[in-house]
Amino acid sequence: MPDSFEPPRIVVTGLGVIASCGQDTQTFFDNLLAGHSGIDHVTAFDVTDIPSKIGAEVKDFDPSAFMDPKEVRRNDRYTQLALGAGLQAVADAGLKMDSVDPDRCGVLVGSGIGGMWTIENQARVLFEKGPRRVSPFMIPSLIANIASGRIAIELGARGPNFAVVSACATSTHALGESLRIMRSGDADVMIAGGSEAAITRLGYAGFCSMKAMSTRNDDPPAASRPFEKSRDGFVMGEGAGIFVLETIEHARARGARIYCELAGYAATCDAFHITQPDTEAVGLTECIRKALKNSRMEPSQIDYINAHGTSTYFNDKCETMAIKETFGESARNVMVGSTKSMTGHLLGAAGSVEAAVCAKVIESGEVPPTINYDEPDPELDLDYVPNTKRRARVRVAMSNNSGFGGHNASLVLKAFKDS
Repeated sequence: MPDSFEPPRIVVTGLGVIASCGQDTQTFFDNLLAGHSGIDHVTAFDVTDIPSKIGAEVKDFDPSAFMDPKEVRRNDRYTQLALGAGLQAVADAGLKMDSVDPDRCGVLVGSGIGGMWTIENQARVLFEKGPRRVSPFMIPSLIANIASGRIAIELGARGPNFAVVSACATSTHALGESLRIMRSGDADVMIAGGSEAAITRLGYAGFCSMKAMSTRNDDPPAASRPFEKSRDGFVMGEGAGIFVLETIEHARARGARIYCELAGYAATCDAFHITQPDTEAVGLTECIRKALKNSRMEPSQIDYINAHGTSTYFNDKCETMAIKETFGESARNVMVGSTKSMTGHLLGAAGSVEAAVCAKVIESGEVPPTINYDEPDPELDLDYVPNTKRRARVRVAMSNNSGFGGHNASLVLKAFKDS
């Protein structure tokens, strides 16, 4: 590209969120502002011998509202959630697919794990009934790219289409890579985000064996405690968050309502440990710096950070360290919230759901609290928006996520100015 090339501005025109706190974006956001937790005792399977008995389930979700009952049976829960949130996002954007060039409309929806329900259930069939009884839909149901493919089939979107898999950074990478695709001129519209449905017996057994999950079983809504002294692990959540992204020219041409601008993105790796974040936070610090540079922002311009904030000892400590290192004196002035205190940790869907929170914060001027913040950790001394929502003019927001494997991703969203 020539040195004078100016990439197109990319705007957010549609949001779809399905999570424990609400099965549409506005209900979800309203519940966050009210400090309502979606965490409760797990009902999806028998937790008698499982150390962590709590989770943020999407209760009473009806996938037949979004797909034919036959297709419901052929698709894993993570795909059902993705399609539901994707169709919500398209409707929210007022996007009429018959007026969109299908070759310039892409889909990039990821999942950290993919079809965990399918893996567990079909393994049981194999062991109990033999290989001939395994479903022919098992493979296409469990692989992590099928949500992208299923949404594209539903919409007739023939543009760039693939899936990102980077653990808990997945959907942040999906949004960021969509930004790159659109800036390079390969698409006018991208439907992007992530979905996860890993609240299964196998999923819990694996994470509990790592001692990563909270065992505050006697009080589920109080279990996820990001940045708080008595935090004892993350709480599993499930759900999906999907964006409609458009070039500003495409959005203007159809008179679209614009939430905000997706202004920057960066990705790095800790190259330190397969599960533990770098104790010096070098990779995440560099990721935040690069995202700021990519968005042409200074640290002092960031008003709000939706932190990864998992309620685990090392993540919360290292993320605070990275923010302080990157922002310097400005770190004391930025609001750093973790909505995982209410949603639980949606793994591969966490980033896009939390980026949707950033978009709504910019639109509404209201910042959700980090609930369960009772006793400050003396090592963690930033403004975590404790326990009560806050009215604030947020012009620029950042969303950070990290995942097993050392993956880091950061997004910058800013208020839209039509200039």
